[in-house]
Amino acid sequence: MPLVRALRALLPALALVSAAAPAAAQADSALERARKLLRSTPLIDGHNDLPWAIREVETAPRDVARYDLRGQVPGHTDLARLRAGMVGAQFWSVYIPGEIRDSGYARVQLEQIDIARRIVARYPDRLAPALTADDIRREFKRGRIGSLLGMEGGHALENSLGALRAYHALGARYMTLTHNVTLDWADAALDTARHGGLTEFGREVVREMNRLGMLVDLSHVSPATMSDALDVAEAPIIFSHSAARGLVEHGRNVPDSILARLPRNGGVIMVTFVPDFVSQKVADWAAALDALAAQVSASVTDSTDRTRLLESWVAAHPAPKATLAQVADHIDHVRKVAGASHVGIGSDFDGITNVVVGLEDVSTFPALFAELIRRGWSDGDLRKLAGENLLRVLRASESTAARLQRERQPSTRTIEELDGPAQPTS
Repeated sequence: MPLVRALRALLPALALVSAAAPAAAQADSALERARKLLRSTPLIDGHNDLPWAIREVETAPRDVARYDLRGQVPGHTDLARLRAGMVGAQFWSVYIPGEIRDSGYARVQLEQIDIARRIVARYPDRLAPALTADDIRREFKRGRIGSLLGMEGGHALENSLGALRAYHALGARYMTLTHNVTLDWADAALDTARHGGLTEFGREVVREMNRLGMLVDLSHVSPATMSDALDVAEAPIIFSHSAARGLVEHGRNVPDSILARLPRNGGVIMVTFVPDFVSQKVADWAAALDALAAQVSASVTDSTDRTRLLESWVAAHPAPKATLAQVADHIDHVRKVAGASHVGIGSDFDGITNVVVGLEDVSTFPALFAELIRRGWSDGDLRKLAGENLLRVLRASESTAARLQRERQPSTRTIEELDGPAQPTS
């Protein structure tokens, strides 16, 4: 709901807190150790929505040149802060909403891929195209951020495996099977389940992604879809930006039963910085506001009255804050359940309005590693978290794809052939 999002965006309690660290933090040995580690191991962030932020910015929508990353920008990401945050490689999300109906999803998806590619091309001294694990390693040694594309939502396929192959050819190296809308072939976490997970065509999508070497991303999907994808996957899966449901009961988080399956699959959950996902108090507050908004929308006809009622509730119920320590708690939890070889970082910067205190933008990654150092994490486990786990997943995916491409041709199966005629959604 746009009104709810606007109200939450204006909350002073969730404004950016502090850009300058006190002198004591500057001398923090844990922070220095974190920086030293990130100078030799690429920090790979699994999810940043900068391309959508540029598409939607009010001053000059879609204008990559005007949204100058060498200067000050309204969002969470620019070149100076990427350097301060010691980002070594980045999956730029080429997200499109599942609710778009104007001219089909493909046009908007192609526009987002174009924006992302123009971002990378505009700053060749700092950003470099990357398609493989070796590309990331090479560009990291050259001091450039290896830049990969991640599609967020299988609705962009429009039920076509040919479209999947075309997106892969344009550089997409993961696809989140759903966004927030259940598809004809996969159930989403925050929508009505219609299939009990993946349909047979959905399983064919996973198989074809494995054949291509495109990572299967299970953020946003229902637990049943997660389970079905793990059943059929021949390569490690990822969660590009999720947290642990064992700590916060939110539909977007990953249950422990799924985390426990990651060692066998080899996959990685990249823990996110979305306040609702990492703090139960924030999740409960947001759920209460959403419930009130739905009630007000159904019972109050005047838009001014609706706004006044919601603003009054927010004033009487100040929003709680999520903290860096809570993000660290989720990382600790994933390590405990799945193991240190199956956790990574997926910030969701520029895809969130509210931020975690201590993790306000892309400059803050070293602070998270310093917190884990203070909790006793070894350098070996920190290197896995930073990027070694994701590099291993990429290599395994590349190896699996090479084998599968020798064994089988591109799939020409259709959703009608595998699932039968489309069923009404209501």
